[in-house]
This record gives sequence, C-alpha cells and structure tokens, in this order.
Amino acid sequence: MVEFVGRQRELASLGNLLAKVRRATDGERPGRCLLMRGRRRIGKSSLVEAFVDQAAGPAMFFTASGASTDIELESFTEAVSASTLPDRDVFAEAQPGNWSAALRQLAGILPDDRPSIVVIDEVPYLAERVDAFEGILQRAWDRELSRKPVLLILIGSDLSMMEALSSYGRPFHQRGTEMVLGPLTPAEVGLMLGLEPAAAFDAALVTGGLPLICAAWEPGSDVDTFLERELADPVSPLLVSAERSLAAEFPESAMAAAVLSAIGSGERTFTNIARAAGGISHTTLTRALDVLIEKRLVAAELPLSTTPSKERRYRVTDPYLRFWLTFVKPYLPEIERLRGDITVGRVKAGWTSWRGRTIEPLLRDSLARLLPDDTLPSAPVVGSYWTRSNSIEIDVVGADRAPVARELFFLGSIKWLERSPFDDHDMLALQRHRAAVTQEPLPLLALSRSGVTAKGLAAAYGPDDLIRAWS
Repeated sequence: MVEFVGRQRELASLGNLLAKVRRATDGERPGRCLLMRGRRRIGKSSLVEAFVDQAAGPAMFFTASGASTDIELESFTEAVSASTLPDRDVFAEAQPGNWSAALRQLAGILPDDRPSIVVIDEVPYLAERVDAFEGILQRAWDRELSRKPVLLILIGSDLSMMEALSSYGRPFHQRGTEMVLGPLTPAEVGLMLGLEPAAAFDAALVTGGLPLICAAWEPGSDVDTFLERELADPVSPLLVSAERSLAAEFPESAMAAAVLSAIGSGERTFTNIARAAGGISHTTLTRALDVLIEKRLVAAELPLSTTPSKERRYRVTDPYLRFWLTFVKPYLPEIERLRGDITVGRVKAGWTSWRGRTIEPLLRDSLARLLPDDTLPSAPVVGSYWTRSNSIEIDVVGADRAPVARELFFLGSIKWLERSPFDDHDMLALQRHRAAVTQEPLPLLALSRSGVTAKGLAAAYGPDDLIRAWS
C-alpha cells in the first residue's frame, strides 16, 4: 500500500510490542499498552489497520466519534460484535450499561491462550465526553485487561491531550509506551514519489508529508504538474485535508482559526498578527496563540544567540498547512468555479519567495540530524537569529542550548534557488552578520540548492547531503 512507504520502522515497533505480549513469562502480566499520537490525517489509523491485518490474530477496532456517551457505548458494542474476537457474541447477548462494564466485559472475552489486539481510536473524544474516563480506563487496565495477553493501542490526534493522558499525576501514568507518528520524511516522500532530492524537498513542503496527499502525486511528476492537476479538482486531498483538520481542531474557536490564517499568510510578529486578524486585543491574541501552540500548529521562536532577546516570532509548523493558508484558502471560490488555473499561476509567481522562507526550518532540522561530520560538530540546538529591524538575519545558528546559548558552534546561510549558487556576495553578507553577533571566528556554512562558488566556507551542503539525514 502506498500509504506505508517509510512506515516500516513503526510497523516493526508495533510488531515488537506484540511479540512481548506473546513472550510474557509466568507470573508476569502479559498485557502491553501503546499510546499513539500524531496530527490529524497523518495516517495513524491506517498504519494500525495495516498492522492488525499483518498480525492476522483476533482483534477489534473502535473509533470514537465525539458523540454522546450512550451513542459511543453503543458504537463500541457494535465494534466488538464486528470484530474477530472469538467470544464476541457475548456483547450481543448482554449489552453493557456503562463504560466500566464495557471494558470489564471486553477483558472477559479476550483469549487467554494467544495474543489479541484492541484498538481504541480518537481517545480524546472519550476523555472529553465520558465522565472520569481516564480513571475508568486505568482501573480496567490494572484489574482486568493487563492480565490478558493483549496489545491495547490508544490513538489520538489531540497531541496535548494524548501527552497529558500518561503524564505524572494522571490515572494512566506509566502504563503505556508512547509513539509519536510524524509525517513522511523528505527521504520517504522522495522514495514514494520517485523524485530526486531537490524535488523531494519541494514535494515535502507542498504535501507536508501527509500520506493521503502524497498518494495523489503521480510518481516522477514535478510540483507544477501536481498542482495543475490537484487545483483543477475542488475535492482533491490537497484542498480538503486542511479544511477538515481545522474544522475538527477548532469547532467553536473562530478566533484561533483567524489568528492561524494571519500567521499562515506570512505575519510573524505579535503586533502584525493582531492587525492582520482584525485588530484584536492583546489578551484575545495571547489566548488564541496559547491554543495554537498547545495544539502544535504554531511555533513561537526567539533568536538564538548568547544574549537575551524578546523579538519573538511565530510560524505555522506544518508546511502543507502553511501552503494551504497562503495559496489555497483565500482563493477557494475561484477553485470551486473550476478556475484553478488562476490559482496555479499565483503559486508559480510566489513560489520562490514562499519556498525560501518555508523550507528553512526543514533544512535546519536536516542539518541537525546530519551532524556531526568531518567538519562540524553536533549541535544540541540548530536555530536562527534576527533583529527587530531584520538588518541582521542569520539563517543557521548551532548552539549548546536555546534560546540563550552559552556557546555558539557555527553560523550559516540558506540559499535555495534553482539557478543561483551561494556566491562571494552571499559570503560577504554572512561574514558581516557574524561580526555583528560575535567576535569569535566561528565556522561558516552554506545550505544551497544550486551549489557553492564562494571561498572560505567551513562546509557546504546541498539537497543530496541533506536528504541523507532522513534516511
């Protein structure tokens, strides 16, 4: 299945947990629990479904929908009845009246002589709607479920809530192994779509590494070809995935969505975001930003240097969402009237500028994964530096900690253009900015899409080098 290119590591981890259930010794509780979290539409449910199919043992899969407690309980009963658990008919004969009874009854029908798999998807919905659900789950696990040879997989898209589920002081603390499912990496996107490294980075930006969107990309085709086809289809995954995710994230919070749109359109400072969001108050904007940061949709960053700074900037963490907010959302009416060709033209006109800014965090992450090498040391933190006026901007800063470092290890510049290498002019600018930040002769590096002609760099990295960081 194309959706699972690059998911072999996660499938292997799931297989290892199931093997631990199978190998449990006498006197040891055989049950194991996994808490899986990841952004919406990242492929969590599909990954687990593929694993369940591969395992080929007794299993049940229930997905909460955010409905009332009674409706969720009825759906849970139906999921058990439709499962491959050997004694599933018990639920049809005696339907449980509450969640405590349902989980206790489920434990009672799990086989004792072979491993089984129980999946509960969208756990945050249950935690929100069912009174004391975390405590109910903890008691069921401690008293019944963990005594059976079962792998219990709890899945959730609300990252902060899933993190809290196993945090200290909560009922389910230290009762499960955690797995964070991220997007497909640039290397995985390139492998899936048959693209060279530079094109793979482009595809990773547009798709965000979301398997559903990648699956719509015809292998070997470039960004322009992909966009021409997808923007001509009003119901393509490229268009609808972000809208559906945001509707689920902010069903009642229009202000958070408005602030997200302001950041996605390119505003990075608190004052400019407030203005772009309609002149909202300081308190309202702070509250909305807190929600967005908690949900991991927005990152709040400070300049990385040896001196403190208050010049905080905000950015949308998901490049696909940033693409959608910039090029798609404002122009949905023209796409819906089948004039996606106008939208494509707008993307082509703004592509170089948009990509140049959006790819920087991804390339910094690539460099952090790549180092150390023969030239540069490993850096615990790889960030960037700027001043309020932007008179000094350094794209890459390697340091021992953030945001105020004790020691800087290297500085660098990113130039990600098709036909323009990193040249002597770029080198002079980087040297000038280094002198404004430190008097130390820190090594300088360049991340360039089209090579380097400048002299004096300690290191230079291109698409081929940086894609290896994800292999």
